[in-house]
Formats: sequence, C-alpha cells, structure tokens
Amino acid sequence: MATDDDIAALIGRLALRDRAALSALYAATSPKLFSVCLRILKDRGDAEDALQEVFVKIWQRADRFAGAGAGPLGWLVAIARNHSIDILRSRKPVADSIEESWDIPDSARDPETETVLKGEGKRIDRCMEELESDRAGAVRSAYVEGLSYQELAERHGVPLNTMRTWLRRSLLKLRECLDR
Repeated sequence: MATDDDIAALIGRLALRDRAALSALYAATSPKLFSVCLRILKDRGDAEDALQEVFVKIWQRADRFAGAGAGPLGWLVAIARNHSIDILRSRKPVADSIEESWDIPDSARDPETETVLKGEGKRIDRCMEELESDRAGAVRSAYVEGLSYQELAERHGVPLNTMRTWLRRSLLKLRECLDR
C-alpha cells in the first residue's frame, strides 16, 4: 500500500491533470475504495460502477485536496463513502402515500385506547407549540406530508444541511418535551 505522502503526491499530480497519476492512484487505492463502496451498497456490480464514478470525482476535485484538512486516504474514502450513500438515497422512494403509511384498520377502537391516543396527540401538539413556527412546520411537512430534506430546504429557502439541522434539533426538543 502506498504511503500517505505517495497518495498526496499523486493527488497533487492529478490536480495538474496527469493521467499517469490517475492510473497510479487507482492501482494504489482502488481496493480500499472498492471495499468502502461494497460495504455500503452491498452489491458488487453497483460498487464497481460507484468506484468508477468516485474516480471521476477525484479527477475533478483533485485541486481541492490541499484545503480539505484530511489525510489523503481519508479524503478519498470520504468521497467514496459520500458517493455510495448518495446512490442509496437516490434509490429510496420519497414517500409512500399517507394511506399506505398509516395502516389504520376500519374497526372502531375501544374507548380506553381512543382516550390514550387523544391524550398523546394533545401532548405532541403542546410540544410542537414549543418549537419555532418554521421548525414546527418543517417537522410536520417531513413526517406527516413526507417531504424530502431537499423539498423542505427549497420550501423554506435554506441550505440542505441547515434543514437537516433544523429537523434533528427539533426532534431532540420534541423528545425532551415528551419525556417530561
């Protein structure tokens, strides 16, 4: 296996568009990067395709490595990991219809169950009121309407990672409120 210095030098040559460096980098790191893709995607063919796409990204982004702050192999593994996760996310359906998601039987519930469910619903509503209105709206849209993070980010005019942070923090606040 090549050392970190060897890999860093090859990435530096890639930034200068040295095709021989790409071949050498592929030979030195493809087994490791392939194992990352395979572990995430769980399909050999998909992992092989992903690996090729990863090396295209590496070729395109080699000039950004110096400022990445990570070791060269860590930087390459992060690209492979993120790309593989993106492939998985792109395969998932955004959301099923609400009717399919909530398999509610037609039979009436007993009065005790109805009372407990109404009480839980009121607790959730009370906790939702403690959230900022835009955060509460995002939580409702995500978990009731089934909107994706990207759709929510566009709807609220915020970056994708900001939306992820909003939802994560809001769910933590809801959990804290419901645990009281």
